[in-house]
Amino acid sequence: MKTFTLEEITQITGGMLTKVQDAKIEHIAPPLLADENTLALALGEDEIANLAKSKAKAALVPLGVQIDGLTTIEVERPRLAMMKLITLFYKEPEVNEGIHPSASVHPEAKLGQNVKIGPNVVVSRGAQIGDNTRIVANVYIGSDAKIGSNCFFHPGVNIGDRVQIGNDVILQHGVSLGADGFSFVTENPDNIEQARKEGHIKEGTADNHVIFKIPSIGSVVIGNNVEIGANTTIDRGTIENTTIGDNTKIDDLVMIGHNCKIGKGCLIVSQVGIAGSCVIGDRVVLAGQAGLADHIEIGSDSIITAKAGVTKSFPEKSIVVGIPAVPRKEFIKQLKTMKDAQEIFAKFRKYEPLLKEFEDNINNDNN
Repeated sequence: MKTFTLEEITQITGGMLTKVQDAKIEHIAPPLLADENTLALALGEDEIANLAKSKAKAALVPLGVQIDGLTTIEVERPRLAMMKLITLFYKEPEVNEGIHPSASVHPEAKLGQNVKIGPNVVVSRGAQIGDNTRIVANVYIGSDAKIGSNCFFHPGVNIGDRVQIGNDVILQHGVSLGADGFSFVTENPDNIEQARKEGHIKEGTADNHVIFKIPSIGSVVIGNNVEIGANTTIDRGTIENTTIGDNTKIDDLVMIGHNCKIGKGCLIVSQVGIAGSCVIGDRVVLAGQAGLADHIEIGSDSIITAKAGVTKSFPEKSIVVGIPAVPRKEFIKQLKTMKDAQEIFAKFRKYEPLLKEFEDNINNDNN
């Protein structure tokens, strides 16, 4: 069991220690779950209030918070300090040393130094895996895939042919990289093409039209220090590669279509769907369940809010809201207009009897 002194915790977090009593820290937990050997994490007002009910001898608190009778470590950025502490106590999934006997590694694959490969992993012909990369059970790595150093792949990851992955990449359970893109064509213009071009669908569209698959001969390129969440899928490009920039973090259950270009340092939250051939700039945030239509561009440092339905491009530093998505200021203006309209309608209903009486009088005078 890992144990740390209060002084060690203070040095690691870069905090300021106010010591009332000594303690050996073996765990971290919220105040109500903490005991005498646990550092209570009181990062917000509710947790700070709960310290009065806690059994903990010491607590991590925001800068400027002091509790009578309790040892505190004050930090300027509590969430950053929490990350450092969790890293101390985190235990990664176990991976066997070397290559597990049940793994299948092609003779033409190239493995770097200290590579660890778990049960039932398949490494195909021509694949390359960099130094210190660890691959847990039931992972498939396609032909000529290139994987960098210090990567960690959780169980059930599938990596297609020719996919390129940088250094320090984490792939969570069930990630799929490099499946064929959702790309098809019909012999004659279909209803989607008609709707886009003419704004309506003509009658007499053939019922027996054939949908032809367009194969994907591009692949997927993942930059350095990228993390991709469980059951996220990133499709290969039709001709050029689908790309994900350095330091981008992608949540669970995200779909990124073929030919997309995602920039550096982006945050893409769960259940986002990005249709094919979108270009996303650097440091863009796509909040949960946002959807992007194909062939649009989102400029760097933009925020797409949750459940936004994005049907057109937006420049850098945009804050985009709603369905269909519009700039935040315009969305607020729309809400105000709707509120004003409700007030006007309420006044109309109030005076509607007088208006009807007035109209009746005019009609009687005309008769």
